[in-house]
Amino acid sequence: MTDRTQTILGFDPGKDKCGIAVMGGDRALLYHQVLPTAQVISQINDLFQQYNVTRLVMGDQTTSKQWQQRLSTALPDLPILLVDERYSSLEARDRYWQMYPANFLTGLIPQGMRQPPRPIDDLVAIILIERYLNRD
Repeated sequence: MTDRTQTILGFDPGKDKCGIAVMGGDRALLYHQVLPTAQVISQINDLFQQYNVTRLVMGDQTTSKQWQQRLSTALPDLPILLVDERYSSLEARDRYWQMYPANFLTGLIPQGMRQPPRPIDDLVAIILIERYLNRD
């Protein structure tokens, strides 16, 4: 059973850029953005306060260990949970086209061959939250 009072920050850690999303316990998407790594800690701190974030879920792959340390130091009261992020980028690419349908010409290209016109790390962060909420 999902706790509707929780607000979850999803974090797709990266070396140069990171995806961030905030979702309420009712699964309402409150915020999503791709940020340069230099802005991440400050933005997460702001979002933590603005949305009363109760936990952070992040991908468990590439740079997660380093980011987990940095985030634990910057926000010691925020629980950090790791989520399996395998195939989340492929899922995020499909999600992009659901959220932002292709125009007529782009729509002629099969979806599997289309590349979103912007980074989709924020959509990965949304998917990580959903994976966390769908566990069990």
